[in-house]
Amino acid sequence: MLISKLSVGKVYFTLGVIFFLMLVNWTLEALKWKFLVRRIELISTRKAIESVFCGLTWAIFTPNRIGEYGGRIFFLSPRKRVFGAIAMGVGAVGQMVITNILGSLALLWFTGRFIQMSGWLYYTIFFLTVVFCVFFLLFYFNISLLSGLINKIGFLKRFRKFFMILGSYHKTGLLIVFIYCIARFIVFTSQYYFIINMLIPDLPVFSMIMMIFILFFIQSALPSLDLLDVGVRTMTATYFFSFITQQEVAIMASTACIWLVNLIIPAILGSGFVFKLNFFGTSRN
Repeated sequence: MLISKLSVGKVYFTLGVIFFLMLVNWTLEALKWKFLVRRIELISTRKAIESVFCGLTWAIFTPNRIGEYGGRIFFLSPRKRVFGAIAMGVGAVGQMVITNILGSLALLWFTGRFIQMSGWLYYTIFFLTVVFCVFFLLFYFNISLLSGLINKIGFLKRFRKFFMILGSYHKTGLLIVFIYCIARFIVFTSQYYFIINMLIPDLPVFSMIMMIFILFFIQSALPSLDLLDVGVRTMTATYFFSFITQQEVAIMASTACIWLVNLIIPAILGSGFVFKLNFFGTSRN
């Protein structure tokens, strides 16, 4: 058994690193949130962190984490909350772009290595993958154009004043947000690396990283409920990792641990901030 070969010190050290990276991850998200709403309302770093953790508490009880929006925007002034939701959407798109690009490239590697196919089919998939990645990059870095497009859609015109905030996100600002997204992606990739490397030290690093990218990509595409989706996460992880290791229990344990540390523990921590909300005014200090 792999677990019998582990020293207690190594286990505590790895779990400590993973927990520390969880704090880094959500602090980066709070700084990104603070940056996104700076043109809407100035908030302190402390308030940004509180709103992010509060959002995580709401997120675990709602499909596709939709409650995370409510948990955050209620820390803003009432008239700024719709703008805040749109700003948060810009950040979510940035995170989706990096997840989709790296995930699709990892899937391209996966198909080339593990799936038998003719050369022309592989090159077709390669071309489509490149188009897919370029499309997402162009969409994100030109997201301000959505404001003009929305003005041309009849039933959305009444909401155009809210979407005008998109016009304030220029390429420099979007690049800064994108860097935050990349930093977060590196952090939670590192979390998976540390725990999987602890349990399966002989696993090739590059193959492991590619499988982690695929896992993130699949997770982002599937409808989920954070409180219950540990089963979906472990099933997805064990399927793809089965191509490079037979240690299914270790992969399941790793996935469940990251789910617990990254989502459930922060949601518990954030529950204390829920009581600071004032739904009809600003949050209580």
